Amino acid sequence: MIDKEGHMTTKLQVRHLTKIFGRRIPRAEELLKAGKSKAEILKSAGATVGVNDANFEVNNGEIFVIMGLSGSGKSTMIRMINRLIEPTSGEILIDGENLTSLNKKQLLDVRRNKMSMVFQNFALFPNRTIIENTAYGLEVKGVDKDERLKKSHEALELVGLHGYDDQYPTQLSGGMQQRVGLARALANNSEILLMDEAFSALDPLNRKDMQDELLDLQENLKKTIVFISHDLNEALRIGDRIMIMKDGEIVQTGTPEEILTQPADEYVEKFIEDVDRTKVLTASNVMIRPTFINIDKDGPRIAMRRMVENEISSVYVVNNKREFVGVVDASHVMGLIKKKERKLDSVIQTNVPTASPDTPITDIMEKISSTPIPFAVVDDKNHLLGIIIRGAVLGAISGNEVVEND
Repeated sequence: MIDKEGHMTTKLQVRHLTKIFGRRIPRAEELLKAGKSKAEILKSAGATVGVNDANFEVNNGEIFVIMGLSGSGKSTMIRMINRLIEPTSGEILIDGENLTSLNKKQLLDVRRNKMSMVFQNFALFPNRTIIENTAYGLEVKGVDKDERLKKSHEALELVGLHGYDDQYPTQLSGGMQQRVGLARALANNSEILLMDEAFSALDPLNRKDMQDELLDLQENLKKTIVFISHDLNEALRIGDRIMIMKDGEIVQTGTPEEILTQPADEYVEKFIEDVDRTKVLTASNVMIRPTFINIDKDGPRIAMRRMVENEISSVYVVNNKREFVGVVDASHVMGLIKKKERKLDSVIQTNVPTASPDTPITDIMEKISSTPIPFAVVDDKNHLLGIIIRGAVLGAISGNEVVEND
């Protein structure tokens, strides 16, 4: 969310958060301060460093993905956020309130009213109906039966489970069961959703459907979501920002584009080397600055001059409002010059393929490779923002720079 001054507001803060598992914790802490590695501490003190001195913030209304390989500390991190695992040291603040200082009653109140968790294994009661499972959190809070069933029914509708109220979990597919888990969290109307590998038990098709479902819901609900994943493609697809962990430490935090284009070190570079960039990149990521002319003041000779100067065979055309009109090529413009024409209108090609800035490259890849005219990228007011050439797409996918002319 953005405050009145236009700044992002912080919902969750983690400060110097550390978790050490084992009996010789003071000794392990000494070794950590001395700069010893996770492996060295395990060998010397018999203690395991789950998370080491983690510091980050999650903005109100964003999907914040924490990811890493097995043993990186990501699941320990999310369980410390709601104190299912007690931190060894550090602070966790929600709206400025320090959760690490709360007593059991206060913590229970926060869990019931401010945050909900969606688990990997669905965590449904097999002997309860779908609507009863969905209403469980409200039941624990003491909400009146009619009210909790009403809210649960609305939540099931949100996740596309209309008509399944009276079914039982065993009658539903894995993907549908996970929708119930999500509906239960939504019915509770928590401000923060903690999702621990929530989609990883699903087959690829159901997993993509649930990712789409989450993004659709987030468009309207604007929850603050902390999402744990080991799948970089998933993280890049749903995350507003991504935090990568290794051996209990934070390696890099950034937007999907920053992670892809500015990896912090060799570990992150290796982490992203196999990612399918076509699933992540959008038209705005690969477009280049176009050479264009203004039809309201420029004629054939200016058009030809621009093409000669930039060593290109066509030029894009806009009007005084920067609205996209079309494209003209050199052969047609040269014909107008020979005829001493002053207007370009007769040779403007208007059937130019266009895309919006947020169009995924995977949606237009086939057309980009086959069309003779580069795509024009336009906003919702038809303003020309850039063009997409094949070389730019291939360069972005491979992670290399490209020249600006096709």
